[in-house]
Amino acid sequence: MRHMTMISLGGVIGAGLFVGSGAVISTVGPASFISYAIAGLIIVMVMRMLGEMAVASPQIGSFAEYARISLGDWAGFAVGWLYWYFWVIVLAVEAQAGALIIQGLFDLSSQYQWLISLVLMLLLTGTNLFSVGSYGEFEFWFASIKVAAIIGFIALGALYVLGLWPGASLDFSNLTAHGGFLPHGALVMFAGVTTLIFSFVGAEIVTLAAAESREPERSVARATNSVIWRVMLFYVLSIFLIVTIVPWNDPALEPRGQTRGPFVAALEQINFPGAATIMSVVVLVAVLSCLNSGLYTCSRMLNAIARRGDAPKAFLRVNGRGVPVWSILISTAVGYLSVIAAFYAPNAVFTFLLNTSGAVALFVYLLIAISELRLRRRIERENPERLAIKMWLYPYLTWLTIGVFVVVIVAVGINADTRSQLLLTLLSIGVVLVAYALTWYFGKRNREAGPSRAPADR
Repeated sequence: MRHMTMISLGGVIGAGLFVGSGAVISTVGPASFISYAIAGLIIVMVMRMLGEMAVASPQIGSFAEYARISLGDWAGFAVGWLYWYFWVIVLAVEAQAGALIIQGLFDLSSQYQWLISLVLMLLLTGTNLFSVGSYGEFEFWFASIKVAAIIGFIALGALYVLGLWPGASLDFSNLTAHGGFLPHGALVMFAGVTTLIFSFVGAEIVTLAAAESREPERSVARATNSVIWRVMLFYVLSIFLIVTIVPWNDPALEPRGQTRGPFVAALEQINFPGAATIMSVVVLVAVLSCLNSGLYTCSRMLNAIARRGDAPKAFLRVNGRGVPVWSILISTAVGYLSVIAAFYAPNAVFTFLLNTSGAVALFVYLLIAISELRLRRRIERENPERLAIKMWLYPYLTWLTIGVFVVVIVAVGINADTRSQLLLTLLSIGVVLVAYALTWYFGKRNREAGPSRAPADR
């Protein structure tokens, strides 16, 4: 029980908060903490929708299957593969983040970034291949360090902002003194949500697990409520403190300055002795933890896709320790490709991958919301007693959530800085849909040809 509680707390703390937040702050400005709040509310809505469907149909156990039931096989195929794609991008992003932190911690040249990323990928691949039994214990201690660190940072930041720290005074001028609260306009605030979705993805899995407990209604409600306060505490409050302590346009917060990261920059401004080095170590622990968890998640997702028949059967194979070796190796392939990319463009890979993965998650969540909208109507018509837990203010809040997804996607397309990432995301979705069409076509031909070949085979 202690493992699950602490892992669920620490699971939302990773590179997206400690390092990726710098890119968001330098793009959005002081209002970036509102972008975090919007992204967090989106996740809460999606969790509630999944909770409703999971409690009504607990035997399914996969949100890709909810999309399949309500929208068709193409949707289940697309959601499953896009979700896997998101997680392999997480591996690449976390490896880049870990390299950036180690590079800054030991004052290494940027030319070593790709090599550090490679070493981290190799270490974590080995861990997942040979140390599955110790996964929970490692993640428990990793999560404990992360949670303690973020709470400590919030305490120090609050003392500084309120003027209770030696040499500090009550001062919120950084929220408006450098071009205003929204220096680049409100549209950029919504576009920033795309990047932030990366930070929260994975929380929805807790909802599915809660739906399989002895008291699903109570467990789902508890899981949803816990994410609300985690988002408010870990993300919104900490980002608010950062933009209050450090000017949003400080070079330390820009992507090229993320060898330190925004948390380290804030602690240096506070002038807490040794805190910057300590935080750098904590950030490294957080990144390694998320890299380890991400590899575990995406390899098991690929294994689940194969069980449904949407991936080669080779990914179903496990070794004597129950490890899906081929699923792990294929899932890490994108991470190794990112290492090659980092060799040629060390300063651009991290932000690019972060934005691309966030856009993919937006489309996955959009399909989940549409699935809930349609599946809820079917359940109300056929078996209304199965709706033990319901989406708030259905269908209005569901439509509102869908509308927010559409607004954010449009904002990403309009914003020149993120337009290319949206186009690449649409390309990846197109590739998945083409793969589904080919799978369906050749599968249909095999089914039609099967009976006619049977006599000859005998």
